[in-house]
Formats: sequence, C-alpha cells, structure tokens
Amino acid sequence: MEDRYNVEACDLLCVHEDVVKKVRSEMPDEDALYDLTELFRIFGDSTRIRILYVLGASEMCVCDIAALLGMTQSAISHQLRALKNTRLIKSRREGKTVFYALADSHVRTIIDQGMEHVSE
Repeated sequence: MEDRYNVEACDLLCVHEDVVKKVRSEMPDEDALYDLTELFRIFGDSTRIRILYVLGASEMCVCDIAALLGMTQSAISHQLRALKNTRLIKSRREGKTVFYALADSHVRTIIDQGMEHVSE
C-alpha cells in the first residue's frame, strides 16, 4: 500500500487545518449521528427492505404483506413495529383493519437510490 493511504506515514506533517476546521464545524452532533446509524441499521434487514419495497408500490395491511412475502403475520407485524418506530412507515385504521404505507417520499427515494446503486 502506498504511504499516502497509510495514516501512520502521515505523522501529522500535512494536516490541512483549514479543511479540518471546516469539516469539524459541519459535522452533525453525536445524537444525530446515532439516529442516522439506527436508521441505516433498520435498512440492514432484507425482510424490512422487502416490506418497504412493497409498501412503496401500494398501501397494504399485514395480511396482504404476509401473503405477498410468504411470511407469517406475526413476523410481518414484528418488522412493521420496527419500521414504524423509526418513522419509515405510517398506518391508518379502517374499521378493524390497519393499513400501512411509506411515511413519506424520502423513504421511496432512499430505496430507489439504493436499487440504482446496486444495479450499476
């Protein structure tokens, strides 16, 4: 590996204080970074990604999602709870049935950009 990629080889001889100061001032606080980490952790499960993908196509109830993904309603409910806790999905009640949908267009954008990235 070349020395320019080796942090130890730098020996702090080339620290660009202006760049470091600028980036430090733009860094989010630790709480925001923790929340971002939790958001990406939620995306780290293929079942949750599949649920988000189908909810991007249509609002659905637990029974619909379970049938579509070939899973139990209990397993789907568990994942829906995690997705709702991170505000990635929303729900509405119609009689005794609860319908789920993506919380907003940001979630669809994240899924679409991820698919675009892995398809390149």
